[in-house]
Amino acid sequence: MTENDQGNVPSRQRKRFPGISSRAYEHPADRSALVALRKLSGFDTVFKALSGLLPERSLRLLFLSDSVRVSDAQFSHLNDMLRDACYVLDLEKVPPMYVAQDPKPNAMCIGLDEPIIVLTTGLVELLDEEEMRAVVGHEVGHALSGHSVYRTILLFLTGLALKVAWIPLGNVAIMAIVTALREWFRKSELSADRAGLLVGQDVQASMRGLMKIAGGNHLHEMNVDAFLAQADEYEKSGDLRDSVLKILNVLPRSHPFTTVRAAELKKWSESRDFQRIMDGHYPKRSEDKDTSVTDSFRESAGHYADTVRTSKDPLMKLVGDIAGGAGDLAGDLGGRLRNRFGTGQGPRKADADDEGTTGTQDGRSEA
Repeated sequence: MTENDQGNVPSRQRKRFPGISSRAYEHPADRSALVALRKLSGFDTVFKALSGLLPERSLRLLFLSDSVRVSDAQFSHLNDMLRDACYVLDLEKVPPMYVAQDPKPNAMCIGLDEPIIVLTTGLVELLDEEEMRAVVGHEVGHALSGHSVYRTILLFLTGLALKVAWIPLGNVAIMAIVTALREWFRKSELSADRAGLLVGQDVQASMRGLMKIAGGNHLHEMNVDAFLAQADEYEKSGDLRDSVLKILNVLPRSHPFTTVRAAELKKWSESRDFQRIMDGHYPKRSEDKDTSVTDSFRESAGHYADTVRTSKDPLMKLVGDIAGGAGDLAGDLGGRLRNRFGTGQGPRKADADDEGTTGTQDGRSEA
């Protein structure tokens, strides 16, 4: 960024994160879902083919011709926010940003070679300055993480699946990839929410923005604590049938439910990881090449295990109970085998007693 760019940073002091890697704020589920996506059979082939087929130049021309490009002359307050977000997250090249006429509040970051940020008029009119700053930071986070590539492919494949739906089995493979992409993208939204918080550094503004996206411009009628209580009720209410319905409801969506996003972001804002970043301790982009993929996957796996263990959802609790029971059984069997074959420290009295009560078919105890 040039000194002129930095001169446009608003006066309110916020911390800056020089050289920050997207690994600092990426949700563990985001990384693991992307790893799983890349392992999906045929994904690499489709990805390479689509990279050359997607009409990116046409997409850029479309926004240039039929939207308003943000600049010092147009939507200058949004331009200041964009430069500010890039400055805070140390994104060297400021991506072009457009405002498109659409009453539905939305924002996206797309593009294969270079990211483009698009905001709808519905979103611009809905949010105040600090809420919008978090959204712009959210989209810059997508750009820094490289999410725009996969988002573009998801949009293309979704449209393609509709066009070939009439062909017998024609869209089965495409829909498999679309479903995997949607699962990843829902997780990537949690990462970008964190980036938005790092840019805005105002958790209440982030919460208000999510509430407005869910309930419209009636902030005086809404309450952050009550909104977060909805997320808690959503997670723990109902029985196994409701858990299945939750899964079915979220499958067609590209974004997680807003109450879930708010709860996830609030939890992260109170975590030690967030505080460490704010204190200036975070992974740097210069270290990305030395990052272990195995360690990243292990961290993601640990997160999923943690989620199952602490979840209040009936299905997740059942999965946790089954997994815990299987672990106890495996540990018990392992202890018995070690004792029997002499690889342990000798049988415990309880084990010997247990074995003494285990009879064969003719009534004799096993040796």
